[in-house]
Amino acid sequence: MERIGAVLIDIDGVLTVSWKPLPGTVAAMERLREAGIPLALVTNTTSRTRASIAGKLVGEGFPVSADDILTAPAVTAAHLREHHPGARCLLINTGDVRADLTGVTLVDEEESGSAQSGSAQSGSAQSGSADDGAPDVVVLGGAGDAFTYAALNRAFRHVQRGARLVAMHRNMYWRTAAGLDLDTGAFLLGLERAARVEAEITGKPAGSFFATALAHLGATAPHALMVGDDIESDVLAAQYAGLTGVLVRTGKYLPETHRAADGTPDHVIDSFADLPALLERLGA
Repeated sequence: MERIGAVLIDIDGVLTVSWKPLPGTVAAMERLREAGIPLALVTNTTSRTRASIAGKLVGEGFPVSADDILTAPAVTAAHLREHHPGARCLLINTGDVRADLTGVTLVDEEESGSAQSGSAQSGSAQSGSADDGAPDVVVLGGAGDAFTYAALNRAFRHVQRGARLVAMHRNMYWRTAAGLDLDTGAFLLGLERAARVEAEITGKPAGSFFATALAHLGATAPHALMVGDDIESDVLAAQYAGLTGVLVRTGKYLPETHRAADGTPDHVIDSFADLPALLERLGA
């Protein structure tokens, strides 16, 4: 295990499905801990805070803590503080992750809706200010019940008016116990096309997301490995960032998606349970 100095691990579809452990994943995580390998759980999950995710995983037997987890909302908060300091942000997200959005000013949806109606009636094309209550930035989190027509249409009108568009990820779907569910990317594409803008992406597959995770572990890309079930956002994106990519055949993995991908994973394994053996081979 000398060559690999750190491991980044996706959660949903790799360790769990609908927050229930996949076979052998808890034991594999314990083996990584015993080997002393620095690891981080990197996830585009937007329905839970880092503390909530850690609590759920610990309850299922995983040896992890909140400090091991890096989420798209947490990275989004850092992005907004750096690139849009002081901005008024409208968040459209299924799940409450406000605790991880420290330093971000969130606009109440009803307040922003009233401001948007006033702007539409007056024909204003200027970006909103603190005086009119309109958001400077529209932030899309994870899809779900919050992604109603009214909410997406409100976001569309704010972006038309000049608000910036930030999305926590571009995932098209994810795996649940009931099957594949549509995710943010399916709606984001339409919003970008309709408003003729390109969203700022903060979670995977953004290179900055992987850089943040590596900095958190004090690791470098050539000596780090990323394990994921999404060949584009997890594996190939990590490889583009200089990491070794490992695709697992669990979660959202589909053979047709694998065949149609824009690149080839460095390694493909049946499940996370097979990772310790792969690390031993790479170390040798």
